[in-house]
Amino acid sequence: MRIGRSTFQLDHLPSIAGFAAVAGKKEGEGPFGNKFDMIFQDGLFGEKTFEKAESKMQKEAATLAIQKSGLIPDQIQLVFAGDLLNQCVGSNYGIRDLKIPFVGLYGACSTMAESLALASLSVDTNLVDHALAVTSSHFCSAERQFRYPLEYGGQRPPTAQWTATASGAVIVGKSDKPPYVKHVCIGTIVDLEVTDINNMGAAMAPAAADTIKRYLEDTKTTPEQYDLIVTGDLGQVGSTLLVQLLQLGKIDISQRHKDCGLLLYDQKTQDVHAGGSGCGCSAAVLCSHFLKELQLGRLQDILFVATGALMSTVTNQQGESIPGIAHLVHLSSHKGKERE
Repeated sequence: MRIGRSTFQLDHLPSIAGFAAVAGKKEGEGPFGNKFDMIFQDGLFGEKTFEKAESKMQKEAATLAIQKSGLIPDQIQLVFAGDLLNQCVGSNYGIRDLKIPFVGLYGACSTMAESLALASLSVDTNLVDHALAVTSSHFCSAERQFRYPLEYGGQRPPTAQWTATASGAVIVGKSDKPPYVKHVCIGTIVDLEVTDINNMGAAMAPAAADTIKRYLEDTKTTPEQYDLIVTGDLGQVGSTLLVQLLQLGKIDISQRHKDCGLLLYDQKTQDVHAGGSGCGCSAAVLCSHFLKELQLGRLQDILFVATGALMSTVTNQQGESIPGIAHLVHLSSHKGKERE
């Protein structure tokens, strides 16, 4: 059922049947290192290129999520997948051997929420019984595409974020086991004319604020009704801006806000400047930590709001601004309207 302009209430409450997170060496040394299903110690993962490595990482995450759900690939009727690379090649080559009907997505760093939202809507409306949502990013492949060759050794400003080498995958189906998906809110493109490619947090924060505000208005709820509001990859700069922007609209999330870009790495011991970023950042944090907390009932309701910067190297070189997008998924440990 559609609520307002942007939000959909999922009447049949699709559930997360299985999930998995795969990460690289640096991510494995962070706070969630013991929670990942697999950690690769070599950035190439035994492949010849970083792009092939990213595809392998995404395939491993998808395969593990399917196995943990107790299903086989033939039982997954649809996969929504995306990454940061041109033509979504990380997903195209990563998913091809699974032989699942494929929908490629590009939502930049918002792709985990985008794919999870679409998978949940597909299950809730009985289009499919099971759908896979998966995304990934790789530091080396992203740096090569969006900034400079690694050999260049360019100086990164304090506002820059570290693209995570990680992948997360989720199987959405119908069962009586949590976590459940209760609402999804599809974001709109917001552009406040930020042009600094090394300040993604500032570019994405307005979109996150817009989506959270729209969702709360559509559902007539307040931040206090959720354990956490988890954003994807705003980092230090974007997280501060998000809280300030919402406060201008009399919405205070300061006591409930967490950002995946500030959770994936140890800010004191790991040099990631303003925090983590990349499709795999929020995907890995969601699939290694938050879904487990919901499954165990330690969290009851969270809003997962992954954010993305919808630019390319070409548009940036042409002097274009950086539009932002944020999609929201309401995840819950219970089926009822009231919190336990």
